[in-house]
Amino acid sequence: MRASPGGPWAGLSLRLRVTALATAVTLACLVGLATVAGRGLGPLLTDATDDELQAELSGATRAVVAGRDPVPPDGLEVRVLDTAGDAVDDGLSPSLTRDEVRTLKAGVPTTTDGRGPVRWHGAVVTAPDGSQRLVVVGAGLVGQSAAEASGSRWLLVTALVGGVVAGVAIWFAVGSALRPVARMRQSVRRLAPGARVEVPDAAAGELRALADDFNVLLDRTEATTERLRRFTGDAAHELRSPVASIRVQSEVAVANPDPELSHEVHADVLADAERLSALLDGLLALARSDAGELPPSDTVDLVGEVRAAVARAGEQPVPVVVNAMAGQAWAAAAYTEVEVVLDNLLRNACRYTRTRVVVSVLAGRTSVRVLVDDDGPGVQPEHRAKVFDRFYRVSDDRARSSGGAGLGLALVAELVRRRGGRVAVGESPDGGARFTVVWPRAG
Repeated sequence: MRASPGGPWAGLSLRLRVTALATAVTLACLVGLATVAGRGLGPLLTDATDDELQAELSGATRAVVAGRDPVPPDGLEVRVLDTAGDAVDDGLSPSLTRDEVRTLKAGVPTTTDGRGPVRWHGAVVTAPDGSQRLVVVGAGLVGQSAAEASGSRWLLVTALVGGVVAGVAIWFAVGSALRPVARMRQSVRRLAPGARVEVPDAAAGELRALADDFNVLLDRTEATTERLRRFTGDAAHELRSPVASIRVQSEVAVANPDPELSHEVHADVLADAERLSALLDGLLALARSDAGELPPSDTVDLVGEVRAAVARAGEQPVPVVVNAMAGQAWAAAAYTEVEVVLDNLLRNACRYTRTRVVVSVLAGRTSVRVLVDDDGPGVQPEHRAKVFDRFYRVSDDRARSSGGAGLGLALVAELVRRRGGRVAVGESPDGGARFTVVWPRAG
C-alpha cells in the first residue's frame, strides 16, 4: 500500500501539527523526568535515613565516651558492641556478620536483610575503662520499597496530566498566534485590483514581514500581468499590420486579374510575408527564453562570428569595418545566440548609419566586448533605458519604413543577459549610437 504524499501529516492543519508535535515532545520530557525522579526516590529516602542515623550516632558515641548508656529514640535501635560484634549492653547481639561489623568499624553504613531491611551506622569509641567499643545505630526500612513504587506511579500520573494540560495550552496559544495570519489571508482574498495588504505596526515583526512579502508578490504579479498585457497587445498590433496588408493585396489581385498588377501584388505579399515570418521568429525566440530554454554553453570565437555576420549581411549601402585581432576573444555562449545578436545589431546599425559601421571586438580578463558604432542620429539619453524593451521604439510610427517591429534589440538583451552578460547603448565617437555587448569570457 502506497503512502499518501506528505506522510501522516497530510491533510492536517498547521495548528494541529504544531500542537501534536509540541505536546508529544512535552509529554516525553515529563515522562522521562518522572521516570528518573521515581528511580531516585529510593536513594533519596535512604539518604534521609542516613542523616537521621548519623545525628543519633553522634549523641550515642558521646554518651558511651562519658560512661553513660545511650538512650535510643522511638523507631531507632542503639547498641553498644565490642570490636568483635558481640553485645556488651543488656540486649542480645544484633544479627551482624563479620563483614558487616568490619564495614561499620570502618565508618561505612550498611544495610542488613534479616527479618526486614535495616540500615546501620557505626563508630568505634573508647570507653572510660580504656576498652574499645563499637556503637551502632539502626533503623528499619520496611515500607520504603512500597513508598518508592507509589511515588513513581504518582509522578507518572502527574506527568501525563501535565502533558494534557500543556497540549490544551499549546492548542490555544497556537490558535491565538495564527489568528492574525488568518485575518491577513482573508484580507488578501478580498483585495481589489491594485490594492495592497495593510502592513501591521512595528510590534508584529513576523506579520509585518509577511505583509511586506505579500505586497512584493502582488507588485511582481501586477507588473508581470501588465507586461504580458502590453506584450500581447503590441504583438497583436504588429501581427495585424502584415496580415491586413496581405489580405488587402490579395483582394486587389483577385478583383483585378492583371498580370503586371499581379506580379507587383505578389512582390508586396512576399515582403509582408517575410516581415510576418521575422516577427513570428522573434516572438517565438522570446517565448522560449521566457520559458527558460537555455542551450548548452560553448566556446565561441567572437572575431570569427563577427566576420561571418558581416558576410551574411551581404552588400550594404555603407561599408562595415571590423576592428579585431583573430583568436583573442572567446565568449561563453551558444553559436546560435551569438549569430542572432550580431545579425540584429548589424541590421540596426546599417539601417540608421550615414557613412559606415564599425564593429570592434575587445577581450578582457573576465569578459569580452563587442562594440557596434554608427554615425546615424543616435539614441537620445531619455530613450536609452527603454530601447531594449519589447516593442519599444523611439518613434511611435509603426509603418514599414520605420524599420522592424521593436523585437530585435529586446531579443539581443534577453539572449545576452541570460548568459550572465549585459548590453548597453551610448554615444559613439562617430556621433551616432554605440551598442555594447559584454559576454563572460570562456575558460
